[in-house]
Amino acid sequence: MKKEYVLAIFAFFFMSLSTVAISYAGESAKTNEKIIHEYKVDVTGDRKPDKIILKGIQVDVSSMYMKKIWTEITSSNNKKFRIEYEPGYKPKIEFADLNHDNVLDLLESSGTGGSGGIYNYRLTTLKDSKMIDIPMPPPLNVQGHFENYYKAHLTIPNINFTKNFNLSGRKKDYIRLGLFQENGMLNEPTELMIDPVAMYKIVKVKEKEGFGLISYRRVSGAYHADALGTIISVWYFENGKWKLIQTKWKDW
Repeated sequence: MKKEYVLAIFAFFFMSLSTVAISYAGESAKTNEKIIHEYKVDVTGDRKPDKIILKGIQVDVSSMYMKKIWTEITSSNNKKFRIEYEPGYKPKIEFADLNHDNVLDLLESSGTGGSGGIYNYRLTTLKDSKMIDIPMPPPLNVQGHFENYYKAHLTIPNINFTKNFNLSGRKKDYIRLGLFQENGMLNEPTELMIDPVAMYKIVKVKEKEGFGLISYRRVSGAYHADALGTIISVWYFENGKWKLIQTKWKDW
């Protein structure tokens, strides 16, 4: 009987410790919440400002990386929304009527911290207090490869875009890496490094009503720092989908 009594005391002790640990973890997570930005913007379309608070939780106090990012929105009629975002650095929200329904949308972005300067994005509309995600522009089918004699070729088939490169000025590096032989012949077929879209910016679109997005997509050669240039595209949301207005190339 005495043994059972002692075991019961130990069980109660460990259960108490677990409860304290769980409670502390919950309080600690809440303590680490950080208000990043506060906005007062009409995003529901009733011509009254809504309260928008962008929040995050840092990995630790020494890092700017937010392991959790979200926004809490309270509309003018006290309806509440929460939008979860991808983790990242320096999150922010920009406001623009990108789907052209006369109500400002929320474009959130945060940096991934990679060498390509790539950002996460989420675009949301809250018109009439209904939360709907708007997809970002679709990725273009970009293809690129090296060719013999220190050359390379880039194409975007669906818009008949092509770009040819003479990279003979980089041949010493390419030979050292084993990409080309001394006579200029490729050792094996090799594709160019084509990043996903790194960044979007809100832009006024010529000959269109209102705003669209401009995207930047980096293309490199044998390695990421071997930059060739950037594919710059202008997009406009029309009839429920993104329309490609223009694509151009900018040398690095």
